Amino acid sequence: MPSTRSTIGDFSILPISIPPLPSFPKPTTHHLYLRRNAPKIPTPDDSRSLFIINAPADSTRLHFRALFTALLGAGRFESVTFEDERKAASQALADLLIPAQAARLASHSKKRKREEDEDAQHAREEETARLPEPWSRPLRRSGGTAVVVLADEKSVEKALKAVAKAAKTGKYPVWGAGGVPEQDRTLGSSWIRSHVRLTYPDKAAAEAAVDAFFTVYNRREREAAELAKRLRSEPDEDGFVTVTRGGGRTAPAKREEAEEARRKMVEKAEKKREELSNFYRFQLRERKKEEQAELVKKFEEDRRRVEAMREKRGKFRPES
Repeated sequence: MPSTRSTIGDFSILPISIPPLPSFPKPTTHHLYLRRNAPKIPTPDDSRSLFIINAPADSTRLHFRALFTALLGAGRFESVTFEDERKAASQALADLLIPAQAARLASHSKKRKREEDEDAQHAREEETARLPEPWSRPLRRSGGTAVVVLADEKSVEKALKAVAKAAKTGKYPVWGAGGVPEQDRTLGSSWIRSHVRLTYPDKAAAEAAVDAFFTVYNRREREAAELAKRLRSEPDEDGFVTVTRGGGRTAPAKREEAEEARRKMVEKAEKKREELSNFYRFQLRERKKEEQAELVKKFEEDRRRVEAMREKRGKFRPES
């Protein structure tokens, strides 16, 4: 039966058919809510992306590729980023500000080739330090969000039209149909069995991950100490150098000092961004003042013109 509503606020409603499962042997309907993506911080892909609310808990990239292939045809879907993945990406970006990374980025004396080799080595160590994932496929938060990137802006327009048409005609796309492998559609007992198996990784792999973790941890501690030591020897905004107990500039850095150095770096970056924002605000205020002065000037000219016309009309005397 067609949906009685096709929109709610700025969102278009897309009903999707959920096929029966062994755990729930009846078909049901799930509703996605879509609109053009308009984040607070713009990105280059905003014009060709859709923001989705209420993504199903079993969502994968293959599910959304099949869904938009059914709506638009092949070749229009590019990527999807789920809510938890966006948070992980934001955390990874924030990690660039930790002292260990900042020390490496601020070191300009090394050769480029050496930097690339070290970065590659560090990446391999951090990859090895990760324990195997205990789940063969993730589950999403109920009612979670996602951002779908399509081929171009025209695809976004076509997708919204296709969503409106599906809601109107009652021909809903089937979730998981059209090229989604069985392992990405089936949860249940087989999924739990794979979880139990992955929860107990090979002993040698677990030992290698633990050894690599401590290697990465010790390297980051060392880099944090070097950064804190260098920051202690650099003058602040007032030109003063902080002298610490136990040798002043050459004393070994504690983790608390490294975190304090990181906090100061973040505050300095925020202050610089705020000053730049205030500079633009100053320009906007000046422009608004100029526009207001121009409007007042035009108003005065029009007022004088109207008064002159009234005086001229008052002197006119028709012939008797």
